[in-house]
Amino acid sequence: MAELTGARWRTSTRSGTNGGNCVEVADNLPGLVAVRDSKDRPGPVLRFGPDGWRAFVAAAAADRLR
Repeated sequence: MAELTGARWRTSTRSGTNGGNCVEVADNLPGLVAVRDSKDRPGPVLRFGPDGWRAFVAAAAADRLR
């Protein structure tokens, strides 16, 4: 499992400010993009390689994740 020490988490710009469905992304780690629920920071983390992350973002932008 990839090490997350040194991850700089940022809140997604799509999360808004209403305290609703928020995700945080750490994209400063070599060869890894990590995603977590901001309301459950010690909880599970999704880990993507660069190609997988680009595919995920493209699918989300095209509303294909239903």
